[in-house]
Amino acid sequence: MTSLPLSGVRVLDLSRVLAGPWCGMVLGDFGAEVIKVEHPLRGDDTRDWGVRVGKTETPYFNSVNRNKRSITLDLKLPEAQQIALDLAKQCDVVIQNFKYGDAERMGLGYEQLKAIKADIIYCSISGYDRTGPEASRPGYDLVVQGESGLMALNGEASQPPLKFGIAAVDMMTGMYAGQAVLAALFERQRTGQGRHIEMALYDSGVMITAYYGLEALLKKQDPPRFGNAHPSIVPYGVFDAADGPLVVAVGNNRQFERFCRDVIDRADLADDERFKSNLGRGANRAYLVPELLREMKSRQRSQLLERLAAAGIPCGEVLGLHEALTSERSIRGGLVTEQPHPVAGSTHVMAPPYRLDGERLPIRHAPPVLGEGTQEVLAALLGINAEKQAELKSRGVL
Repeated sequence: MTSLPLSGVRVLDLSRVLAGPWCGMVLGDFGAEVIKVEHPLRGDDTRDWGVRVGKTETPYFNSVNRNKRSITLDLKLPEAQQIALDLAKQCDVVIQNFKYGDAERMGLGYEQLKAIKADIIYCSISGYDRTGPEASRPGYDLVVQGESGLMALNGEASQPPLKFGIAAVDMMTGMYAGQAVLAALFERQRTGQGRHIEMALYDSGVMITAYYGLEALLKKQDPPRFGNAHPSIVPYGVFDAADGPLVVAVGNNRQFERFCRDVIDRADLADDERFKSNLGRGANRAYLVPELLREMKSRQRSQLLERLAAAGIPCGEVLGLHEALTSERSIRGGLVTEQPHPVAGSTHVMAPPYRLDGERLPIRHAPPVLGEGTQEVLAALLGINAEKQAELKSRGVL
């Protein structure tokens, strides 16, 4: 791939943890030069979360910081704030998720940057609406999963509310933010105008309740939870074969008939008037599902998958996470890469999910060790030479 869509775009990523860094990574994946600013001693909080890679990275940090350069600035110090301001003048996009009011106190708020660079695209990410009474509340994925109703729709009906296995709100907020930045960049090409993008974790959490959220509003009550089953399609979910779980997704009435006759040898279920339609199967799932569970539990998974595929019914194994990431499918797709690492030797890095013109977007920069780009970036963009940098570092600015 000779060029990337965002080549020539420069991003100053002042954010930390997950939602903001995810937005920056999306832009970096598409070719933007992303300069990640971190505290000189501790770096991004996620450098200390989970399992250590080398001296300054973790899988959590590495999952959201590929295709970036890391520089260190202690933004509590005026000199560091001035350096950040000078860098922002040379950037197209600024991303920040400071606590409410902190960016302004550091001289790095939208209006302050707009005054020196009118066409800046500035993305603020917060926990809640920055114009409302909760503007100063810190935003945490787990809290928002509870407040937005996401926990209430997740898990089995017999269990208490359950969080998602990943930080779904943070990740979706980062992706929504990336979309908004791309839209603003496109608009700026036509108008020359910048934008202040404001994203809130709570807003994104509500949005991803999706059809469950609309159903709750329609019925004026919470929809029931079905765990791995589908709320309105039967049979559609995870089932246990004799030797392990599999996913079966019977999407229409013809597929159900083939499933009964050709997969589990139960023509009687296909002929039963109660199960002729999906609405009927949903209404009578209490009788139907135990029958299906019993039939599948008596067969080997490989046999079921072979029969399901032959019948044209969507299906698949339920794999462990390590098993999935090391599967032939993942390896063939180039989804997991090994990147050189100055301390660990090498480290795994997920590849961008995007393909353009048949090619997966490249990893141009592995997730950076803390401050790896400070010297080069400050010299190239601001003309701060090695001697001056050493002096700034001695005083804790860098």
